[in-house]
Amino acid sequence: MVDITEIFGSMVFNDAVMKERLPAETYIALRKTQEQGTHLELDLANTVAHAMKEWAMEKGVTHYTHWFQPMTNATAEKHDSFIMPGGGGSVIMEFSGKELVRGEPDASSFPSGGLRATFEARGYTVWDTTSYAFIKDGTLCIPTAFCSYCGEALDKKTPLLRSMDALNTQAMRIVKLFGNEKATRVISSLGPEQEYFLLDKEVYAQRPDLTTTGRTLFGASPSKGQEMDDHYFTNIKPRILAFMEELDEELWKLGVYAKTRHNEVAPAQFELATVYQTTSVSTDHNQLTMELMKNIASRHDLACLLHEKPFAGLNGSGKHNNWSVSTDTGSNLLEPGDTPEENAQFLLMLVAIIKACDVYQDLIRASAASPGNDHRLGGSEAPPAIISMFLGDQLTAILDSIAADTDYENTAETSMTIGVTALPHFPRDVTDRNRTSPFAFTGNKFEFRMPGSSSSLAGPNIVLNTTLAEVLSEFADQLEQSKDFKTDLDALVKKTYQDHRRIVFNGDNYTEEWAQEAKARGLSNLKDTPQALRELTTDKVKDLYEKHKVLNQAELDARTEIFFDGYIKTLQIEAATMLDMTKTMIIPATVYYQNELASLLKSKKEITGFNTSLEADVLQKVSTLSADLLDTWTTLETALEVSRTSDLDSPELAEKIRDEVGTAMASLRETADKLETIVAKDYWPIPTYSELLGSVS
Repeated sequence: MVDITEIFGSMVFNDAVMKERLPAETYIALRKTQEQGTHLELDLANTVAHAMKEWAMEKGVTHYTHWFQPMTNATAEKHDSFIMPGGGGSVIMEFSGKELVRGEPDASSFPSGGLRATFEARGYTVWDTTSYAFIKDGTLCIPTAFCSYCGEALDKKTPLLRSMDALNTQAMRIVKLFGNEKATRVISSLGPEQEYFLLDKEVYAQRPDLTTTGRTLFGASPSKGQEMDDHYFTNIKPRILAFMEELDEELWKLGVYAKTRHNEVAPAQFELATVYQTTSVSTDHNQLTMELMKNIASRHDLACLLHEKPFAGLNGSGKHNNWSVSTDTGSNLLEPGDTPEENAQFLLMLVAIIKACDVYQDLIRASAASPGNDHRLGGSEAPPAIISMFLGDQLTAILDSIAADTDYENTAETSMTIGVTALPHFPRDVTDRNRTSPFAFTGNKFEFRMPGSSSSLAGPNIVLNTTLAEVLSEFADQLEQSKDFKTDLDALVKKTYQDHRRIVFNGDNYTEEWAQEAKARGLSNLKDTPQALRELTTDKVKDLYEKHKVLNQAELDARTEIFFDGYIKTLQIEAATMLDMTKTMIIPATVYYQNELASLLKSKKEITGFNTSLEADVLQKVSTLSADLLDTWTTLETALEVSRTSDLDSPELAEKIRDEVGTAMASLRETADKLETIVAKDYWPIPTYSELLGSVS
């Protein structure tokens, strides 16, 4: 039996370890740096580095790395040992404050969106004191930000930290207006839910599309998928449970609050959820979680899929972003309380988020844009591409009464009785849950359900933090000049809701009726990544990020270029994989099967009295589909080649690839999937959906 309290954080240079190992004055100075952003002098950094090295070496560590998050969907690390030359050919173990605070990796080969040329190789990693160092795979990992030689952010963490600072600055203005003199900081917090698939590693390895792209590019629907909903929350199979137990234990050692594990809706799909932490730390921990999922799965002869839509026709995988805002004194600013209609601070925060969600709906949509998510959004518990906000009946009724200048009458049931005497009564939540809403209020937080399972959570939270900061700055500008605070506050809440209530929708987001109503309300419906990413090129977004010092124009332009380039390359890689699999696997299989059928047909025709209609019919169908397969293969090959030689700029090329390469891929898949249902199983060259999904049962 694992003693969680004993192992939790055992691989983390956390506050308890620092307090024990650092001199008091160094510990106090470091805490001040963490909490207030003050400069840490080099002599103090030397002391921290020495203590960190001694602690790590006691655990068998010989190397350290600056662990950072470049503009990819992975983390990066370059390992250096502690060794330094000693006298007489000996070695000593050293780790200085300078090495702790700053690293110098090669910046030329990471995505930079044009910020850096290949010959401009220097970059810097800078210690993020707000995120604890930890030991992973026998190496001391120091969380860092990553910037260019000229100071531009080349990573996902730097703008996230900036957005948290922006939100803190503006939210503190609001908190002070309500007379809170104890709080010194406002912090955004995050509790992610990570969905994923597990397959048997041997079966997975037989699918080049899975190993190369993370999703199945071919595959006919199985006879049984998730129609019976019999996988959701069922008992966890021993093989999967063994993986989950090891994953939990390793995460706990790294100080990750792994809380919930369960079977998800689709066969072979699962979920892990963690407890709330500061957004930047939670984002770090989610990156660690994804890495550990992959590594630990392999140790159990499993393959972990983090793609948003590994299997057509089944639930995709998201990463639900549970986001809230609190003071450093523990007050959740999104907590309605028992009487939300009387909670003025909560109502102001609520309408601020409503306005941010409405005004910046396209930017919020863009924050979840990715090629994988384009396949996922719009069904099977994934929200549509239309941004809307679910508040629930009670909060909507409160805001409606404010907008109409009518008294609010609370008729909501506060407790639940199920009608069985032996079952206890229990309090009922303020809101129901809406699984189809992209942005839902769920008690004292908002659940942004749109982000995809493989993406970093930095992007969505940069947007949420910054857009809320902007609205709060507007509110503070007005209220700080108020002569009658209560009157002006009430008027501001009322007008804001009246102006932006169109974004609130409590119904079924999947219906065509909602799509038509959303259009009538003037809401956007950016259905794919190329459409969504164009929002990043608008002056509105550039002005927002520059005002709050989250991204300057060069940094934003670079990210836009990286995102478009990622979309283009993803579709090109998928198309090339489809072409290769068709040419080397599917076409030979169909040819061999046709030869077998033709040979059988010829033999039977030579014998009088045999009925050959079945063989002739099957051969005709396979032959016809094979001809279609060659045509669609040729069309895709041509479209891919045109995309590779095009001189269009990134947005136009992304749209061209979407329309031409994407359409050709869909046609090729449709034909191949029809062949799969006809060609004999012994001839079909790749594991089917049934074999893949049943591989972990």
